[in-house]
Amino acid sequence: MKQENHQLNLFSDISPTPAVRAETLVMSKQSLLEWKSHILNYQQQIRETKPPLQATLFALAPKHCNPDAIEPLSLPLVPMSFYRMPADSPGEACIYFIIDSAADLILYVGETSCSNKRWKGIHGCKDYIVMYQDLHYRYGIKTAVNAAFWWDAPVERRSRQELELNLILKWQSPFNKENWQRWGQPFG
Repeated sequence: MKQENHQLNLFSDISPTPAVRAETLVMSKQSLLEWKSHILNYQQQIRETKPPLQATLFALAPKHCNPDAIEPLSLPLVPMSFYRMPADSPGEACIYFIIDSAADLILYVGETSCSNKRWKGIHGCKDYIVMYQDLHYRYGIKTAVNAAFWWDAPVERRSRQELELNLILKWQSPFNKENWQRWGQPFG
């Protein structure tokens, strides 16, 4: 009896069928509006609540970078395309805010030593912004995402990062990873 060498074909009886792709879960219009409402209520409460004044025995100079003295919504807004504009320098140290000015929401807080370079490369927040705007467009909800810069930030990196973290925690900005546990991560 002669034995033939045949390679087994695992797929001989199966006709090719296209793979079924699971639909991406998308936040409903109602869920989006409620999500924004919770954040807005929190941030409005922060704006309306004056921070407690700490009594001191000695007259101390006010802290230069007091997070309670920075009001992101009062800063001049620039379009999100700011980083595409030609620049003749790397820029300056600053704290920046990504704001939906149509809803008065602070979406993101960041810091940089080079304001003209930080957003030119890869930045995760760019993707969140695109998804956020796309979802608003899908449901016909007005949005106006802009940037605002606070130029009086410390040049020294550690001090600037400390100020950034204090502002992230104060405003509970939903696109910052420090606040994903609170607000979820619907755009990333």
